[in-house]
Amino acid sequence: MPYTQLNARELTKKFGIQFKATHLFDAKDLPIVQPTNWIIEAIEKAMKIGFSSEKSRSERIVSPILMELSLMNDESFTIYSGMNLNIDETSGLNGECDFMLSFSKIQDFVVAPIFAITEAKKQDIENETIQCAAQLIAANLLNQEEEHHFKTLFGCSTTGTEWRFLKLENNVITLDTERYFITNLTKLMSVLQFILNESEKK
Repeated sequence: MPYTQLNARELTKKFGIQFKATHLFDAKDLPIVQPTNWIIEAIEKAMKIGFSSEKSRSERIVSPILMELSLMNDESFTIYSGMNLNIDETSGLNGECDFMLSFSKIQDFVVAPIFAITEAKKQDIENETIQCAAQLIAANLLNQEEEHHFKTLFGCSTTGTEWRFLKLENNVITLDTERYFITNLTKLMSVLQFILNESEKK
């Protein structure tokens, strides 16, 4: 049973996860990040070309946004794209993740510490948020095995144009009640920068 087949009830039963929803990010706590001309133009071109699959959304929107975050922070983290995170197949914690962000400098294979995961989906952002939640549980187990301890891990499920964030903390998955859109890149990039800043404090 891979990540794609797990549901919220199973995450609660197998891993003791509780779910709640609230507003995750206060505007006063967010750094103000102005997107560069490069990412603005990249998004504009992506919207003109269009996208009909998860892969095209990943390549044309999500990947450029994560690359922008990396470049703005002197490539301080590695972006793993389309790589497997196989932690415990018997529990369903196995399968491919669209994007994983790690402070490791190794790019050949997935290495902790993973601090964020992003899933790019065509539709049904709510159900795919559960998949991202399961991947956060797996990432947390990998981090602990390699003695990297984060108070909070962040994740996101996105259609490319719409982004929904969540976090794992003390066996609680908190879903953000607010959605973020690429029509407001400043706000979206500010949230991503906040996640990076918070993760660096571990």
